[in-house]
Amino acid sequence: MKRKDFLRNVGVAGFIGSGLPLLGQAVAPNDPQLDKELVANFVGAGHRDMDKVKGLLVENPTLLNAAHDWKYGDFETCLGAASHVGYKELAQYLIDQGAQANIFTAALFGKIEIVKPMLEAFPNVLNAKGPHGFTLYHHAIRGGEEALEVKEFLESLGAKETKIPLY
Repeated sequence: MKRKDFLRNVGVAGFIGSGLPLLGQAVAPNDPQLDKELVANFVGAGHRDMDKVKGLLVENPTLLNAAHDWKYGDFETCLGAASHVGYKELAQYLIDQGAQANIFTAALFGKIEIVKPMLEAFPNVLNAKGPHGFTLYHHAIRGGEEALEVKEFLESLGAKETKIPLY
């Protein structure tokens, strides 16, 4: 049976309720949430410590896309941390492990072919707040020479180096 036919016959709710693993990770209904302190340590290490990130990820693979809540709507993943501080080596490692990249990470790596059409489709993302209120422009600056084209494109749209206060 084709995927389309399966979803039409069973429905998405039936598929999800079937107990089949989603996106390659089986999660039992009674599995506990990740420990908040563990997530905070993992995300915190994403700002500066690749060895710690690798060790924690080996011990706890489900940390890869975990987000820490710094409060007031400031959620951050390890990849988000590595991205806003410009830690490209760690960001690339996390992406290679399957971390969920976004437009902020694309700006860090100078991926104009991602950033430009996203902003054409959704212009207000220019001033979107990433972790700790850092903008796309901030990420492009942290990307250095590799992200110069993105930085200049963002400047052409009126972007400036500012940290948007979250609280």
